[in-house]
Amino acid sequence: MVEQLDEVTIRVATEGDAAGIARVHVRSWQEAYAGIVPDAYLASLDADARMAQWRTYLREGPGDDIHTWVALSGDRVVGFVTVGPSRDEDARRGDREIFSIYLDPGTWGHGVARDLMRTVIAEVGEKTTITLWVLADNERARHFYRRHGFQADGVERFDDIGGASLLEVRYRRG
Repeated sequence: MVEQLDEVTIRVATEGDAAGIARVHVRSWQEAYAGIVPDAYLASLDADARMAQWRTYLREGPGDDIHTWVALSGDRVVGFVTVGPSRDEDARRGDREIFSIYLDPGTWGHGVARDLMRTVIAEVGEKTTITLWVLADNERARHFYRRHGFQADGVERFDDIGGASLLEVRYRRG
């Protein structure tokens, strides 16, 4: 279902955003990864459990160099992005990594992800190298990243998600 969006604003996430982030996180996974990640795993995702994790994460602070922004339509969280220092073994000092970027599926195609990506790029700097990992079978996300200047850089890995070994591809910008 496509939702009607009020004007979307982006700001730094606070502990009070945990429930909205968790809802978006779970809904996005269930929609985006259907047919990629095992159905039983997707069905087991629990927004309440995820909310507790997000609340702790946002309250305790992930560190000075890790930032989460939320996209709001009115007062409702419709997307979020988290960025920090690259965790890759071959990362250079100053490289950044997008750890997560998720949207409420009803908002896909409305420019919310574009606005979140522009926020990240503006915050870290146009010339800063940014990497991210994406499931190889998630063609929608791969297309989005390519439109924003990211390219697969040839590095791949397998990740166990819900009992399945799934191929992830690293994308790089800058």
